[in-house]
Amino acid sequence: MNHCTFFVRRLRLFTGAALLALLSACSTVDHGKAPALEKNASWAVLPFENHTETPMAGSRAESIAAALLNVQGVGSVKRYTGDAQQETLFDGRDTKRREDALAWARGEGVRYALLGAVDEWRYKVGVDGEPAVGLALEIVEVSSGETVWSGAGGKSGWSREALSAVGQKLMRSLLGTGLANVR
Repeated sequence: MNHCTFFVRRLRLFTGAALLALLSACSTVDHGKAPALEKNASWAVLPFENHTETPMAGSRAESIAAALLNVQGVGSVKRYTGDAQQETLFDGRDTKRREDALAWARGEGVRYALLGAVDEWRYKVGVDGEPAVGLALEIVEVSSGETVWSGAGGKSGWSREALSAVGQKLMRSLLGTGLANVR
């Protein structure tokens, strides 16, 4: 009986360690130290670059970002109203779009802007069709154009999980670190 109990305990420990290793392999996040940001400052979500083959992936990520900023309790959040649409996957106009968006934010009196790039937004090919998302975010102080925080990450989900849910989890994780010192 004692030998059997020892075996069962070892099996449970091994299974738990394997499950933990499997779950931790599903995402990667890197980010800078959270800056001190004013809680009641005005914010804008500016166009996200779409580096994927998925149409409108940048716009989808922007919508999630705007909602999560509101949930985090930051000041008022505006969305860029100019032409943010990328014509093709490699249209080469990202720098101009970014400058136009920052100029718009300055004109609106916005203090901080959230910009981003979507590097992956798809279901992986295969039997399971797992959702996979890759994002890079940055918080910019609009008046100076200086990046005060940046982070990047990738996350995959389970085969029956929604792509937008995986994107939301990754964005929440990234923004949670970038907004940790909002006062």
